[in-house]
Amino acid sequence: MKNINFLAFAMPAFFLFLFLEYKLAQRRKRPEIFNYESSVSNISIGIAERLINLFVAASFYQLYYLIYDDYRIFEIPSNALVWFALILATDFVWYWYHRLGHEVNFFWAAHIVHHHSEEFNFTAAARITTFQAIIRTGFWCILPLIGFHPTMVITMLIVHGAYSFFTHTQLIGKIKWLEYVFVTPSVHGVHHASDEKYLDKNYGDMFTFWDRLFGTFQTEEEKPKYGLTHPLKSYSFLWQHFHYYFEIYELWKRSSGFKARWNAVFGSPADMDQDIRPILEKRFLQDKAAPNQRLRFKNYLYIQLGICTLILTVFTYYFDYLESYDKIFVLSLVIITLINCGALLEQRKWIYYLEYARLALISTYFLYEEDLLIFFFVPIAIMIFVEQLFSLSKIYQNTILQLESVE
Repeated sequence: MKNINFLAFAMPAFFLFLFLEYKLAQRRKRPEIFNYESSVSNISIGIAERLINLFVAASFYQLYYLIYDDYRIFEIPSNALVWFALILATDFVWYWYHRLGHEVNFFWAAHIVHHHSEEFNFTAAARITTFQAIIRTGFWCILPLIGFHPTMVITMLIVHGAYSFFTHTQLIGKIKWLEYVFVTPSVHGVHHASDEKYLDKNYGDMFTFWDRLFGTFQTEEEKPKYGLTHPLKSYSFLWQHFHYYFEIYELWKRSSGFKARWNAVFGSPADMDQDIRPILEKRFLQDKAAPNQRLRFKNYLYIQLGICTLILTVFTYYFDYLESYDKIFVLSLVIITLINCGALLEQRKWIYYLEYARLALISTYFLYEEDLLIFFFVPIAIMIFVEQLFSLSKIYQNTILQLESVE
């Protein structure tokens, strides 16, 4: 994939701006802007999206070229006026993709992850899933179909994404004169709010005039309360990605007749039966007996996220030069680690076995690299022996899963 190496700098740049935002929040005495558990969850989802998109982004770009080469309606040249038209067209397509993402259950299932966070800072901008990326690619295909060259479209999408990143912060207040044209952090913060007056407002990503034109603009008045109207009771990496698909399926099972089942999938999220999520949470999630407690050994989470970030940066840089088995190994290792991070936040005892699975994966990979895969049972036997000899599970639980009270 052309120029993919430049993407390797995306994660370091993200953490640089995140560090600056965090330090500025401390300097302004705004500790409420950051929440430990939510930030870890946000960053985990962002790492997963960047990782998985390495495997699928090339297909997106190839699709743009295919549509442009074989099906474009017009032959649009490249000049300053066309670039201006493209940025308007890009944001217009985004507006309708974004609006439908809030008005159609199937699309909302992919987009809801972006709205889970009850904090509004740069980490919230990272809450994008590959499901969402795939869906919005379908909308972006309109641009090469019209006749915009794929290189222009891809460049504009990068600019568009970079702009939207900086609208996810509370450290920039209202800039009323700018809001007549551009989306500001205040305008986008309204979109992330769960207050009734702010619901389903401000869909534009760069410009506010689409919302003003279609009656969905709302200026910030009272301070927003961020997150969902019915917040999740879990930081689980997997549950956050898939819970709404389970909710759609549960509603589909309850429905009778074609129309009702159609509405379960393509109806409005506003009509979702609100007793479904609590039922599913009781079925799939553990009840928290002590919600005012959190992990004492936070450094273990930081280390894992740091290692994932380093791996992702190097992996992105050398992606084109790696073999398929290398890519599958890195993908598996990082996803297991991110699942582990979510499970750590919830003090799930089964993560101890996930740690063993990770060790088994690493040892198997290196044995394969050295053409010694026939000895794959050796590290497994060593792990079993050490566990029996030292009772590592108890040490792990007493060290890694120890709790402290939240003030």
